[in-house]
Amino acid sequence: MALTNDHTVKAFDEDLNRLRGLISEMGGRAEQALLQAMTALNKGDLDLAAQVVQGDKKIDALEAEVEQLTVQTIALRAPMADDLREMIAALKIVSVVERIGDYAKNIAKRVALMDQTRSIEAIPVLMSMSSGVAELIHDALDSFAARDADLAVRVTVRDKNVDDFYNSIFRTLVTFMMENPKHITESAHLLFVAKNLERMGDHATNIAEMVYYVVTGERMEERERGETPESRAIAANATTDGEQG
Repeated sequence: MALTNDHTVKAFDEDLNRLRGLISEMGGRAEQALLQAMTALNKGDLDLAAQVVQGDKKIDALEAEVEQLTVQTIALRAPMADDLREMIAALKIVSVVERIGDYAKNIAKRVALMDQTRSIEAIPVLMSMSSGVAELIHDALDSFAARDADLAVRVTVRDKNVDDFYNSIFRTLVTFMMENPKHITESAHLLFVAKNLERMGDHATNIAEMVYYVVTGERMEERERGETPESRAIAANATTDGEQG
């Protein structure tokens, strides 16, 4: 009986290590896709943009592999407590990472539509913003691999910096469109890029919150979110509606 139990524990540990490895690979590819998509945007590199779009298929394939392995492991090993939390978190995390890959792909697809915009002032800020987002993604996934709750908390705190970047870029592009109407279409594409980056930052914090729960068994306290143009508009509309009521 002892030998059987030892074998079961060893098999579960092997499955768990393989699972962590797949998630790490998937996260690394998503992070690389983001950086490559932004490089393609900055340089107008259509070939690199196409590589990002094509590479998203591998991220999707890894997501499917993780899902299959996770369900199989839960069914065969019947993990309990901490291990079960990690299994469930893995399913959620790969879904989030896949979404990050999709955002990178969407940025890459816009490169061909924006070949006149690299002189716009927002581009350098977008590049800085993307570097910060990539670091958040990297650290969020590192916190999962290392089961590091403190690092997970630091990721959520730093997301406010991404929101601040987004606010700055939003103001810059709106001003640019007002002063240069002929570039409205290109500027609108850049606004979508900025919004994609902002959403990636949110997804990194979602991963960090899941990691915190896996490690501590407790929900992370609600984090302070940076104010965005959208949130201000919603607040303004709510105030107007209240006054009308």
